[in-house]
Parts: sequence; C-alpha cells; structure tokens
Amino acid sequence: MAYQAGGQRSAPRPAPESPEAQAYLLDYATLLEAVPFPSVVMDHRWDVVLTNGAFKSLFRAVGPHPTAMPGDNFLRFVLFHPDASTVLGEHESRWCLPMLAHFASVVESHGHDHGLQAIRRDIAQDPIMEAAYRQGLPHWIRAVGEEAVEHDGAVRPVLHPDPRWGVTDCRVVGETPKTLENMGYTRLTLVLREARRTPPPRTRRPGRGAGHLRVVPAAE
Repeated sequence: MAYQAGGQRSAPRPAPESPEAQAYLLDYATLLEAVPFPSVVMDHRWDVVLTNGAFKSLFRAVGPHPTAMPGDNFLRFVLFHPDASTVLGEHESRWCLPMLAHFASVVESHGHDHGLQAIRRDIAQDPIMEAAYRQGLPHWIRAVGEEAVEHDGAVRPVLHPDPRWGVTDCRVVGETPKTLENMGYTRLTLVLREARRTPPPRTRRPGRGAGHLRVVPAAE
C-alpha cells in the first residue's frame, strides 16, 4: 500500500465562529500539552485540529508528504503515507484495517461529505487499497467482530523513535468532553506502555504488483 495519494490536501479547517469556542480550544490546547502521551483532536474527516508535543515526538521522523502528514489528516497518514509502517507496528492488520472499518462506518452516516468522498476516491484509485476496502473489511470484521470499528480501548503496536519507548504497545483511549463533541471533534490519546524486549515482526507494504494485502484474501 505504498500508493501516493493523488487527492488534494484537505481544505483549511474553519475555526469556530464564536469567541467562546475559540477561547475553549485555546485553553484545551494548553491542557493537551500537559498530557505526557500522544494525543490528538480531530473532526469526523480525521482532519487534525489539535495535537500535543508527545504526538509530534512520536511522528518526528516521518518524511514529508503532500497530502498525508499525521498532523494534517490522521486517516490519510495511516492509509497513504509510505513512512506510516515505520511508526505504526503491524501496520496493515492493526492500523489500516481498523481505520478503514471506521471510515466505512462514517461514510454511511456522512455519505455526502466532500472531504470523505475525496478520501474514498483515493482509496478507489489504488487497486490494493480498494481490495482491502471491498474484500478485506467484510472478512476481517467477521473474524474480529463489530467492535473492530471502535478505536477506544484497542491495544496497538507502535515503534517510537525515542529509545526510552522503542518498540511498544499503546492503548487507544477516547476521551472527548461534551464541549468538543458539540463542536464535532473527537480526542484520542495513545497511552504508551513500557518498551518490549524484542520487536514484533515488521509487516512491509506489498509492491505495486502484489495485487492484495496479506490480511486480505485473494479474489477467487
């Protein structure tokens, strides 16, 4: 899935109109910065609204990309950035498919959203990604259950560039206060665990001629 997404970068996110909402976000950014674990606030398109220093530190070694930087749109980063697998362990099975499953559920409820449709078009342009979306998701959700769509509570591997963390796991914790929810935002925090002694097997993205992901059954 080394596809270089051809879609346009997300349009600039409009700031909340009311001074009260702007002041809340400013204070919330201060709160977020005090959290020791990577934390991010996003809208329903996964466009990033706020991050903290720990989030930036986790992705500090990621190279530039025109449309898929982790601080711009987190879903695009997971799906399309060629460096995603260097930070997100077991990238295909533990990050891509859960994110695709959540994306599919959001598209059902926000089907006419232009930002989501742009992501869907980019998925469709890559045969490997499209196979994962159309063939892999039903198979995978049947295997792991409907809870696969939810991020909160999931434990996923990460490869932190800071050797104090190194190869470890994180618990994804959803913690969205009512005020953020009313703005249409969601907050996720990656609660890092102590480093493992041995790294998990790395999963490489298949080449363009691979035809399908290892976690997606080949078409009959």
